[in-house]
Amino acid sequence: MRIRQISIFLENRPGQLSAICRALADAEINIATLSLADTSDFGIVRMIVDDHEKAKDVLSSKGHVVNVREVIAVCVPDRPGGMADVMHTLDAAGVNVEYSYAFAFHNGEKAVLCFRFTDNEKAEQALSAAGYVTLAESDVKNA
Repeated sequence: MRIRQISIFLENRPGQLSAICRALADAEINIATLSLADTSDFGIVRMIVDDHEKAKDVLSSKGHVVNVREVIAVCVPDRPGGMADVMHTLDAAGVNVEYSYAFAFHNGEKAVLCFRFTDNEKAEQALSAAGYVTLAESDVKNA
């Protein structure tokens, strides 16, 4: 299963992240997790929210460049080695990771590892064959 993530391009200056968070809050959109990567001039915020279509509309209307991408969210026990085991499975299948971030789930019992792969289908097959559970968008909305 795949989850849609929004990616927002921001100028690297004070108040930019705050503005998008406020816009989403005012629209009653919940942020499940986010990741921020920056350079000297701009940043890319990647978010999983409870309504990606509404979030895209809200942020686009405020002048932000917003893209929607599919990511795969893998649920693992929140323990040392959880991500290492997933990476071993992906490495054995020859899957390339473009980027990843994580968040706690179910009050810290589980960790969710979010991945963007060069080949999502190959990654899903490898994870499924190894017995990993991937999350649907409804799982994140109900977290």
